[in-house]
Amino acid sequence: MKTHVIVIGNEKGGSGKSTTVMHLAVGLLRLGKRVTVIDLDARQGTISRYFENRQHHIDKTGLNLPMPELLTLRPQDGGGDEEGIEALLAGVFEDAGDTADVVIVDTPGSDTAMSRLAHSFADTLITPINDSFIDLDVLAKIDPATMTIKSPSHYAELVWQQRLVRAKRGQKAADWIVMRNRMGHTDSKNKREIERLVTELAKRVSFRTVPGFSERVIFRELFHQGLTLMDVAEVQGESALSMSHVAARQEVRALVEAIKLS
Repeated sequence: MKTHVIVIGNEKGGSGKSTTVMHLAVGLLRLGKRVTVIDLDARQGTISRYFENRQHHIDKTGLNLPMPELLTLRPQDGGGDEEGIEALLAGVFEDAGDTADVVIVDTPGSDTAMSRLAHSFADTLITPINDSFIDLDVLAKIDPATMTIKSPSHYAELVWQQRLVRAKRGQKAADWIVMRNRMGHTDSKNKREIERLVTELAKRVSFRTVPGFSERVIFRELFHQGLTLMDVAEVQGESALSMSHVAARQEVRALVEAIKLS
């Protein structure tokens, strides 16, 4: 069986990659999918700590919470050179077909050979960005005088290069999704400008956009317990769900639907 590879990528830190990985993984598990998560950011290790917190919560409470498999890969595992790393990743994704329907890859907020090559294996690439001009800068260079796009930026160029690598293998192009996190609930000039620029850039470099996760404290509060919004009802009961919980849980479900897994 062909495993669907989802890469969560953005070279800027603080965009919500690890939160996206864990919520997506648990959301898919609760739909009956077998899920493996690969941590390529061993130095930061945020997603690995999320898993540790989740296992601790399971051990402490005895709850049978769904738990994805976790693999941590380091460049030295592939010998450190690009050819070895590419062979390592290819083998890992091929082997995952026996145990996982979906593999979700958490990448570091920096440019590394392993992260670049992981992008070339993505069937779906999800790039979370905060709804700000600082975050938009990783995708496009903006002329501040005219508020127009001068050119794609470094991360968009990286994605284009890895699309070429993927094409050379005879694989179809990845479905690139830009996920706009922490969008304000009120209209503003900045919000409209970002919307316009993202829409224009999407046509130029071929991605589609989906609404991401709103700025909600509950996303941060769940990390130290290893929980996701998809677990709250089971852990605390349906009565514990506030309107904010329900709205945020729907945001996660919308993202799962946007990936269009069969």
